[in-house]
This record gives sequence, structure tokens and C-alpha cells, in this order.
Amino acid sequence: MKKGWKRFGLGLVAATAVLALTACGGDKKKDEGQKDNTLEVSVDKGYIKYLEEVKGDFEKENGVKIKLIEKDMFDQLDALSLDGPAGKAPDVMMSAYDRLGPLGQQGHLAEVKLSKDSNYDKTDERQVTVEDKFFGAPAVIETLVMYYNKDLIKDAPKTFDDLEELSKDEKYAFKGEDGKNTAFLAKWTDFYSTYGLLSGYGGYVFGKDGTDAKDVGLNNKGAVEGIQYATDWFQKTWPKGMMDKKSAGDFITNQFVEGHAAAIIDGPWAAANYKDSGVNYGVAKIPTLKNGKEYEAFGGGKAWVVSNYSKNKEMGQKFVDYLTNDKNQEILYKLTQEVPANNKAREIATKENNELTNAVIEQYKNAKPMPNIPEMAEVWTGGENLMFDAASGKKTPQEAADAAVKVINENIEQKYGE
Repeated sequence: MKKGWKRFGLGLVAATAVLALTACGGDKKKDEGQKDNTLEVSVDKGYIKYLEEVKGDFEKENGVKIKLIEKDMFDQLDALSLDGPAGKAPDVMMSAYDRLGPLGQQGHLAEVKLSKDSNYDKTDERQVTVEDKFFGAPAVIETLVMYYNKDLIKDAPKTFDDLEELSKDEKYAFKGEDGKNTAFLAKWTDFYSTYGLLSGYGGYVFGKDGTDAKDVGLNNKGAVEGIQYATDWFQKTWPKGMMDKKSAGDFITNQFVEGHAAAIIDGPWAAANYKDSGVNYGVAKIPTLKNGKEYEAFGGGKAWVVSNYSKNKEMGQKFVDYLTNDKNQEILYKLTQEVPANNKAREIATKENNELTNAVIEQYKNAKPMPNIPEMAEVWTGGENLMFDAASGKKTPQEAADAAVKVINENIEQKYGE
């Protein structure tokens, strides 16, 4: 989930506070007063209606009461390290996939089992696997897609060759900057957005499917080739506004909404904004790269997790199994329009002929699960200037990649080295 990718370490500094609370005994509210027939479940506001819809049957079948708590997911996860020992944490909550590693390894999340009724594929399972253990059950999948303006182009571009050809059309010339064009835009100064390009050319974050932090592959031959390709767009085609790391996203959005960009890369979370703006947009998978490979964007999403501090883990596991079965994942999609992780529910969702849903599902087939080990936090820091340094001409693509990897490796060694 994009908005959570930089919130890896929040709350980690509270480790000493946890020890202090534990030593003092903390608040024993749950130890003394929690009833076995009550399960506390914390979710964002957007999931309250869904849980109210499905919880009734579970309560009847299991003789329990589901108590819903409305709280921002990241706030809840950040609070877990203190609320858990103090007896104030919910039993079940949601977590972005990239938070499972730190929270699981620090002992805040309980290990769970994946129900056969949840119908996951190997990519889904990898999203919640940390050191061969499952610390969550996949609920929702997300990845970047392509939006295009149907009033400007009839069909979605299929290849980056198509995008290059589109960017020669004077209709999309950027006023005030001779030779610059906004037909296609992508926020490649942002590492989250640019990773699919680097990966498609052969780069990678960590070796061994994202688990070996000693093997960083962001400066290999393929990654540098991808950086060079992006640099050409920045230097030869795109306006200067695309170089501003802070405002490039807003620049892209404005160009698309105002009809000056025909195609852009963005996430499913942007659809509501484009719909409200009145753009006649379509959604499709991201075009095939120049090398004939697919754009391998990060695959993200959210999982149901059980607090390791829960006094009712067994019931928490049952509820997680219940929420991820075919029927309830179908209901989740109908009420939230978020793409379900359950593959049978996902298949049924495609029959709704929703372009955004189908594009996410199609693109997710090529997605790379974001590494969920704690060391990933250092990649965001080290990769922050990776594309900017190359695109601005401050460094060659190889120098920019080497500098970024050097920072990543040094930070990992300093914080996680033995």
C-alpha cells in the first residue's frame, strides 16, 4: 500500500518504553476483565460497513461479540508496541504488507495459518511471509496501473514505443518550454513509482525473493539500463516540473485532469480523484517496456493480522479465516471496490467489467512483492535521490545507482549488522 511505505520504523523507538511498561506491570485491563466472548477488531472507517455486514453470522456461529474500533490503520499499528503490553490493543486489525516484517519479528503480531478456503496464490503468500512464517492473511491487493484519457486517445497504449510515438504529438507540447511534451507522465523521481521500470530491466531490491538484505540489486546492469531510459524522458521530453520531487505528483495530476496528458502511471487510490474531476478516463495495465519485458511494479495491499498480545488468538484466527473466505471476500469487493486477495473472489470481481479492478488484477500478475523485512526502510532513504541525481545530470546513471546502493548498504550495516 503506497501511503504506508515510508512508515516502517514509526513506533520502533518505543521498544524501551515497552520494556518499562512491562516491568511496571502495565494496565492489566485485558488480563482481568476481557471476556472470552468479545473480539475487538480495529479498522479504518472505510471497512466499518463491510464488517457490520458480515460479522453477524460469525457471532452467531461462535457465540462471540465482535466489537468494532474505528481507527486509522497506521495509527493502530504504530500504537501496538505500547498498547499491546498495556492490554489496550485490539485482537484483530489490518496491516499493510510491508509492515508485517518489523511487527512480526519484534513479537507484536501472532503467527497465523492460511485457510485453504482463502484460495491464495504464491505471490499472495509471499506478501505475508516473514522467515517462513505467516504473520497475516492477505485481504486486498494493490499495484500501479495506467490511466488514459478516452477523450484524447481511443485505446490504451500497449507498449512504451506507443508512448514515445504519442509524445511526439504537438497536441501535448508544453507551453513555455520548447520541445517538451506531456503526453505521457510518470512520477519516476519517486522510488516507489520507478521500481517497476528498474525491475522490468533486471534490477531488484534484495536477493532471494526480497529476503537477502546483503544482496542489493539496484545498481546492476539492468537497473542502470532502466535508469538511463527514464533519464532520457526527463532530459529530452518532460518539462522541468517533472524533476521536482515534492510537486511532481501534483504536476502529473493537474496535467491529466486538465487534458494535457493522455496517459499516466498512478495507483488505484487515485481513481476517486480522477472521477470527481470529471475526466473521461480508462484504466489498463502498464505498457510493455522497450526490452519486451513487463513493468514489474511493487505489489502491495493489506492483510488481516492478529495481535500477539491478544488473549483470544484462537478466535482471532477463526475470524481471519472467516473474513478471507470466498463469500466474504466477494462482499468486501462489492462494498469497498478494493480488489480481493482471494483468487476465486478476484475472478468473480473481473466479471463486473470494472476497468480499474481488471487493470489492477492484470498488472498484479507481473508485480513484485515489496520486501517486508525491516531493512527495506533503508531502501526508501537510499533510493530517494537515485533517479533525480541521474535525470538532473549530477551523476551518470551508474554513478547515481552506485551512490544509492552505497547509502543503503551502509545504513543496513550500521543498523542491522552483527
